[in-house]
Amino acid sequence: MKLIVTKNNNTYKVKGSLVKTNVSLFKKQLKDAFSKADDVVLNLQELGNIDNQGVVAIVQLHNEALTKNKKLSIIGLGNGQLSNHFNSNQVA
Repeated sequence: MKLIVTKNNNTYKVKGSLVKTNVSLFKKQLKDAFSKADDVVLNLQELGNIDNQGVVAIVQLHNEALTKNKKLSIIGLGNGQLSNHFNSNQVA
């Protein structure tokens, strides 16, 4: 399944698979998110698949928010795959 990122105001909806082959697209879509808003919402409710590289991309986005003193809210962490990645030792 491919990756589709749509934006509505400061909410980015991620649909499909966030995997190694399309992490660059994800990063490109959210490249300027924090330069245009202080609060950004990342909606992952329709994320069907994620691998370690996808988790790392989300962690990098989180770290960018912290560095720039911005707020990142993530909706949809109930996705079992994502929760498992965040709770494992695979992400540092």
